[in-house]
Amino acid sequence: MLTQLAIRDYAIVEHLELDLTHGMTAITGETGAGKSILLGALGLCLGERADAGSVRHGSERTDLSARFDIQHLPAASEWLSSRELPSDECLLRRVVTASGRSKAWINGQPATISDLKALGEHLVQIHGQHAHQALMREETHLALLDDYAGLRDTAQQLAETYRDWRSANRRLKQRKEAGSEVEAKRQLLRYQVEELDQLGLAEGELQTLEEEQHSLAHADETLRETQFAADCCASDEGGALSLLNQAYTHLSALPGSDKGTLFNTLAMLSDARIQVEEAASELNRLASTTELDPERLAWVEERLADVHRIARKHHVAPEEVCALHAELSREVAELDNSENDIEALGAQVAELRERYRRDAKHLSEGRQKAAVRLGKEVQQQLSFLAMGKARFEVEVTPRDTPAAEGVDQVHFLISANPGQPARPLTKVASGGELSRISLAIQVVAASHSTIPSLVFDEVDVGVSGATAEIVGQLLRKLGENGQVMTVTHLPQVAAQAHQHLHIEKHARRDTTLTHMALLDEQGRVSELARMLGGVKLSDQTLAHAREMLNASQRQPH
Repeated sequence: MLTQLAIRDYAIVEHLELDLTHGMTAITGETGAGKSILLGALGLCLGERADAGSVRHGSERTDLSARFDIQHLPAASEWLSSRELPSDECLLRRVVTASGRSKAWINGQPATISDLKALGEHLVQIHGQHAHQALMREETHLALLDDYAGLRDTAQQLAETYRDWRSANRRLKQRKEAGSEVEAKRQLLRYQVEELDQLGLAEGELQTLEEEQHSLAHADETLRETQFAADCCASDEGGALSLLNQAYTHLSALPGSDKGTLFNTLAMLSDARIQVEEAASELNRLASTTELDPERLAWVEERLADVHRIARKHHVAPEEVCALHAELSREVAELDNSENDIEALGAQVAELRERYRRDAKHLSEGRQKAAVRLGKEVQQQLSFLAMGKARFEVEVTPRDTPAAEGVDQVHFLISANPGQPARPLTKVASGGELSRISLAIQVVAASHSTIPSLVFDEVDVGVSGATAEIVGQLLRKLGENGQVMTVTHLPQVAAQAHQHLHIEKHARRDTTLTHMALLDEQGRVSELARMLGGVKLSDQTLAHAREMLNASQRQPH
C-alpha cells in the first residue's frame, strides 16, 4: 500500500509530505483548492504523461516520490526482483523540469516511464471520476469483465496468439503469391549453376592455369636460351669454365715467391669456377625439364578461354568465378527450400489457428460464467444504491469474425423499471442512474482486485442523501481490507472514512499555495459542517456534522 507521498514544487504545492495508512481516507476541500493535485502527483509517480505545466511557477523543477509497502504484493516484488532491483520496499521518484524534460527512478535506479507504468499496475488501481462516461463505450465492457474475472493475462495471451496467427498467415499468402516469380528465378539460377558445375573451376586453379600457359607458350624460347647459356658456361671450346680453369692453372704455375701476393686472386678464381659449374648444372637441369607440348598448351588456353567467357557472361572478374559459383548454389538451395518453407508456414498457420480456436473457446467459457456472477453482484450493489427495482445483466454474444480480443462481444444491459426488457446501458440509463451503475461496477471490481491500494476520484458524483451514505459505507468496507483513497464532495461519504485529509488554498503575497493536512476529530467536524452548510457554520450545522461523524464511526461495517 501507499505509505508516503512527497511533493515539492508541483502545481501550487511548494512542499508537502503525507504519511498514509490502511483504511479509507477521504480527501475533501473547496472546489479549486487542489484536490486533484494529490492524485496528479501520484499519477506522475505511476508513469502518467508530464509537461512543464506541472512545475510550480518560478521553480526549476518538480520533484515527486511515492513510497509503497509491498510485503503483501508478490507481483510487485517479483517485478522488482526480475530486474535485479531491491524488492523489500518500493520507492518511485519522478522529476520534471521547467523545460518539460522528465526523469524517473525506481528504488534509486534510473528507470523509464514505461517501467513506472508497468510497476504501477501492481501497486495502485485508480477509478476516475469519468468512469461512468467510459461505460458509454461498449469496448470497455469486455475489459471490465476480464478484469473482474481475472482473465486479463489469458486475454493478453490470446491476443498474442492472434497476432502470431495473422502474421504467419500474411507471410504464407505472400509466399504463395510470389510463387511464379520464385519458380522463374529458380530455373534461371539452376541453369547458371549447371553451367558453372560443368566448368568445375577449383579454388586457385586459375592462377595455376595462367602460370602453366605462360610456361608452355615460352617453352621453345626457354629451351634455346638455357642451352646457349649452359654452353657459354661449360663448353669445352671457349666456355667460361674452361677459361677459368686455364687462368687458375697458369697462375698456380708461378714461382712460390709470387703465390703469396696472388693468394686472394686464386681463391676468387676457385670460387668462380664452382659458381659457374653450378650455374651450368642448373641450366642443363632446366633445359632437360622444359618440354614442348603443343597439345597441353592448346588445352590450357581453351580452359582459360572458358573461364574468361563465363566471367564476362556474369559480369565478374575471372578470379571471382569460384565465389560466384558458391553464391548461386546457395541461392538455389534456399529457393529449393522455399517449397518446404511454404509447407512449414502452412503447418504453422494451421497450428496457430487451432490454438487460437481452443484458447478463445476456453476464454469465452470463462467470460460466460463470470458474466453471470458479475451481473448478480452488480445487481446486489444497485439495490444498496436505491436501484433495487433495476435489473442488470452482462450479455456475452459471439463476434462475427475472430479478433485479438477473442470471439466474444460483451454488452452491459439494464432494465430500470420492472416489466421492461433489458436494453444496452448506453441507450437507456439516465445521468444519475449511470453514475450509480458505474459506482456499483467499480465497487464490485475493486472487491475482487488483488491490488490493496484503490483510488476513487469523485466516483460518487450524481448521488446524494441516503444513497451517498451507502456509497460511503461501501468504500469504507473496501478500505477495511486494504487502502482506499477517495476524493469526494459528499459529507455522507467523508464521514465514513477512517482518516480525513483536508486540502485548502492560501494566497501569500503574489503566490497561491495549497496546504494539505490530516484532520483531527474537531477538524473533521468543522469540515463536514462546511460541506453540509457552506462557509457560515451554525451551531445546528456543527451539531449535525458531529452527529453524522459519530454515527458513521460507531456503526458496524
